[in-house]
Formats: sequence, structure tokens, C-alpha cells
Amino acid sequence: MQEKIKEQTHFSYHRELGGLEVVNAHYYHKNFSRHSHEGYAINVIDQGVQKFYRTGSEHFAPRHSIIFVNADEIHNGQSATDTGWSYHGMYPLESQFGKLAADLGLGDNFAPYFPNAVVSDPHLAGQMRQMFSQLADSDNSLLRETLLYGVMTQVMIKYGKRPVAIRDYRQDNSGLSRVRAFIHDHLSENISLESLALLAGNSPYHLVRQFQKKFGLPPHAYQIQQRLQQGKALLRRGMKVAAVASEVGFHDQSHFHRHFKKAMGFTPGYYAREVSGRK
Repeated sequence: MQEKIKEQTHFSYHRELGGLEVVNAHYYHKNFSRHSHEGYAINVIDQGVQKFYRTGSEHFAPRHSIIFVNADEIHNGQSATDTGWSYHGMYPLESQFGKLAADLGLGDNFAPYFPNAVVSDPHLAGQMRQMFSQLADSDNSLLRETLLYGVMTQVMIKYGKRPVAIRDYRQDNSGLSRVRAFIHDHLSENISLESLALLAGNSPYHLVRQFQKKFGLPPHAYQIQQRLQQGKALLRRGMKVAAVASEVGFHDQSHFHRHFKKAMGFTPGYYAREVSGRK
């Protein structure tokens, strides 16, 4: 009988690369909840097959394929096989792609949209693995930056599209966008569904259904994901985990810990130590 491989995650934070977050993980039973990231998620599958939700449907990513999830896009992840899956991933911000696009003459404030959730590109997958290896092992800043921006350039030019202009939801007067803006503006508060339904001019039942259809999560789950994103930003500023949990509206530290690990794959304490450089 084949021995089950223990689940493991290694996260690293590269301040000198614009705050780039990198993950190297092997999961066997892990089942990520639906969540989003402030930046993009770009992963190369090393072993196994990952099953995940993105853009309203399920996708499968076999070994050597590359996964694209756009910034703030709702997604999840789990193994599609009995032997789990492993991957290397990075989470560049829209601002990092924007700077690169300006350098390439593609226009200012250009952040690409990746329409394909999964692509098969063995050559680019190999370059990504080389980059991840050097990010982990090399102290040569010039080499690390060269490999990163080389990969980001190829990713953007080959698979990125110019997104269709979308109105800022804060300037959008539709009911659902008013609800979304209200959640963002009152992130730490205990908001009632009745008050959101009144704001949207709809019944609570229809609000939940329509909000999930438009934004990928029901209002309460969307609020939790935004709290987690804000929590990560506060942890990067050096705030203690317990203080962050209270600041962003979680009942207590354990509640914050549970949701953070379910979405990110590691604990807020681990994240705080890595981004601060404390071991």
C-alpha cells in the first residue's frame, strides 16, 4: 500500500520583488474554500491533477499545466486524484503587471485579464520552475529579478488580454454594487442581511441569489474574504494577529485563524513571521 504523503506548504515573501508572495505546496486532503486574492494567482502543477472552480465553472489542471486566476476572482482548489497534487505558485499584484506593461509600451495602468483558467505550455512551465528554484535558493538579486520579469512578460504577452472597461462599483448606482460598496466601507461591522436588502431594494432571498451570481459568493462569505485581504495587509504592516482579528471584524483570533488557513493553506501567524522576516 502506497504511503500517503504528508501535506505541506512553504510560503515566502519577497519584499525586494515588490512584495511578491510565493508558495510551494503538496496537498493530499486539502480542500480550499472559495476565496480570492488581492493579486493574481499563477501556478504551475508539478505532480497530480488539481480541480478548481473559476469563472463560473470547474477546471482540471494536470501535471506541467499552468493555472491563471485573476486578481479578486473567486476560486477554490482540491485534488482531482487519490494521490494529491503539488504546485509552485506566485501572486503578483496588478500594480506589478502595470509597471511592466508601461515599460513594454503597452500603456499605463494596464493590468491584463487572463481568460483561460488552464493552459498547456511546457516551455513556460519549465521557465517558471527555474524561476521558483532561484527565488528559493539564489541570493543573486539581478538573476532573481531577471527571471521573474522574464516570466511575467511572457505570461502577459502570450495569455493576457486587455480587460473590458468595468465601472468602479463605488460609482455604480445599481443595488448590488451599492451593497458591495457598503460591505467594503463597513468591513469590520456586523451587518444584517435585512439592511443590505433594503439598500439593494430587494428581498433578502433574492439579494443573496443575485449577489452570488454577480460576485461569486453570497454577501456573508464575500465579507469574510474581504476581511482576510485586509487582514493580510495589516499583518504586513506588523500588527499582531490578535489585534488584526479584532480590527477586521472577526469574533476572536481562532475564528480569524480558521478562515485564514482554509483560504490560504497556512496560518496568519506563519504568514506574519514570513512577511516580517522573523523565523
